[in-house]
Amino acid sequence: MHYLENDPAFAGVEIVSSSARRLRRGGLDLRLVIDREGGVDVATCERIARRLNHALDRYPQQYTLSVESAGLERPLLRPADYTRFTGKSVKILTNLGIQGAKTHRGRLLGLRGSNVVLERPGGELPIPLELIKHANLEYDPRNDLTKDKQERRRKA
Repeated sequence: MHYLENDPAFAGVEIVSSSARRLRRGGLDLRLVIDREGGVDVATCERIARRLNHALDRYPQQYTLSVESAGLERPLLRPADYTRFTGKSVKILTNLGIQGAKTHRGRLLGLRGSNVVLERPGGELPIPLELIKHANLEYDPRNDLTKDKQERRRKA
């Protein structure tokens, strides 16, 4: 996937995850999940898919390719993600219970040492990175409605 990272046409596009798996009937199933500041639209996914298809057409192996946005509830996969999305609402699933639960929701305060810190009604909750099974942003449409309402008031 370095093909995209070095292409100036895709500056600012982050490869969140990629996978390749062999299909039973032969060929490969290739999947690319992307993101960028402000989000990813369908046109960007199509443009990247066209560029990758062009590059992959040189090889005889059959494949299917999907390029998709990380979405509103983007997964948090790398330690840097916990810094980048500080202030956002998140949901974290842990391998072991912390304070009697394996599911934790709150506002992300960032990374402190090897702990992800959440702000919750009962205070801060540090979660060791090594205990995180899955983490993602949590989209709340009320935030968009509030921003839209404020924008309309400002224009009025």
